[in-house]
Amino acid sequence: MDNLIRSIKFPLVFDVERLQKDLQKIMAKKWVAHYNTNDYSGQWTSIALMSQTGRSDTIYGFLRDDEKLVPTEILDSCTYFKEILDGFLFEKTSVRLLQLAVGAVIKPHTDNCLGYEDNFFRLHIPIITNSEVEFILDGNRLIMNEGECWYIDANFTHSVANRGTKDRIHLVIDGIRNDWTDALFYKEAAQDQFVQPARIMSEKEQEAMMAELTRMNTPAAIAILKELGK
Repeated sequence: MDNLIRSIKFPLVFDVERLQKDLQKIMAKKWVAHYNTNDYSGQWTSIALMSQTGRSDTIYGFLRDDEKLVPTEILDSCTYFKEILDGFLFEKTSVRLLQLAVGAVIKPHTDNCLGYEDNFFRLHIPIITNSEVEFILDGNRLIMNEGECWYIDANFTHSVANRGTKDRIHLVIDGIRNDWTDALFYKEAAQDQFVQPARIMSEKEQEAMMAELTRMNTPAAIAILKELGK
């Protein structure tokens, strides 16, 4: 078996009571259905703490080259969320709360270019969860408890099923690798353990990627489109 890193549980523990107190302040706000509608069944909703528009209903998990994240209208009232974000010293590309309702299922899928080896990464901080949530990453179940901080290499196939009796809500932060994050990650694993897994992209995945690259219409996106078209 290879020694590639699929996930890391960082030695960071956040105050569950404070996390849930901030969450309660915004539970009545407008939560938006996740845009990848083909990838799940049941209710999977989100609200942004930072976005490119400054609106909490802008939940897209990617930025164009000229875009930056700014706090949304709800972040100022969430002092603990803001404290956590200020403590992560890297550029964020997405900061959202993701809510998976009881009985909802996120189907097996991959999120291209979201492994640390791609210079991008995703962190999960569970705020509300239960023992019947089944998060499967590359065939193995991860148990992520409230207040913990996890890195998930989304280049590997993963799925989630909430088989419990209460909704699961995570704070999910996407960011760009830098020296600060290198120190954080390489304390937990060697650099050569972060290598993109060999995989063949399905026709459906390639069509979705090409559509998104076309939408972005940046020089980098156009260059990738040309490579894919060869």
